[in-house]
Amino acid sequence: MPDILLQLLPHIVSSLLYAALGIHFWHTRWRESDRPLVTLPMQQWERAALLGALLIQGFGLYHGLFSAGGMRFSFSFALSLMLWLAVLIYWLESFRSRMDGLQPMVLPLAALAAIAPAVFPQLRVVAHAGAWGFQLHFLAAMLAYSLFTLSALHAIFMGFAERKLHQRAITKSLSTLPPILTMEALLFRMIFVAFCLLTLALVSGVMFSEAIFGKAMALDHKTLFAFASWGIFAALLVGRRIYGWRGRVALRWTLAGFLVLLLAYIGSRFVAEVMLHRL
Repeated sequence: MPDILLQLLPHIVSSLLYAALGIHFWHTRWRESDRPLVTLPMQQWERAALLGALLIQGFGLYHGLFSAGGMRFSFSFALSLMLWLAVLIYWLESFRSRMDGLQPMVLPLAALAAIAPAVFPQLRVVAHAGAWGFQLHFLAAMLAYSLFTLSALHAIFMGFAERKLHQRAITKSLSTLPPILTMEALLFRMIFVAFCLLTLALVSGVMFSEAIFGKAMALDHKTLFAFASWGIFAALLVGRRIYGWRGRVALRWTLAGFLVLLLAYIGSRFVAEVMLHRL
């Protein structure tokens, strides 16, 4: 089997597993039927299957990023790693918080992200990847991206759930969810942790730039988008604390901050690598 196929295989297999699990969870949690509306927690075999997909995707990511002796990266690997971490956080969080019913939203996105490195396999060498400052910045940024991704999906589904409840339309997808107030508390807990990680990523990015290049971080569009996203989430947390923001207001601010953050790296790298063919 050619080496290129072996490199792409983990991405393809994990994508197919996520897609199959997404279909399964939609069929068992969201699809309307004549059966009584009952809560169906995640089963042990479902957790094991999801863990298997995570391990396969993780192997593919590690091989692609570090197999050449240094570190290589691209927008497709950033997207895949971001959703891999998001699913891992979701999988771990499901042991302590009720997140039933969200799988049909998270897993299809994970399937698309997992296949991205196979569709866009171009990689560029990352300079100074061995520096501890860069590693701290990279880890904090990826964790922040992943938590904000989960927060955005969580906020979208909360908005959907609230609209259905106001319409008094209790569907199977809603019957598997925890109470709205519980979901809201989980949402702001994720946003707060992600905000702290984003703050650490920005601060370490400035420090890393000073240490490696001897000058402060350049104010390019990527940096401006990152700081703009930080400001949006800071305003959301302050508004929540002082004015008790919730519901549609929280949804709008969460999605706005996430979209701006998405443009900061993944959007800019997509334009550079795919549209302009610059590595």
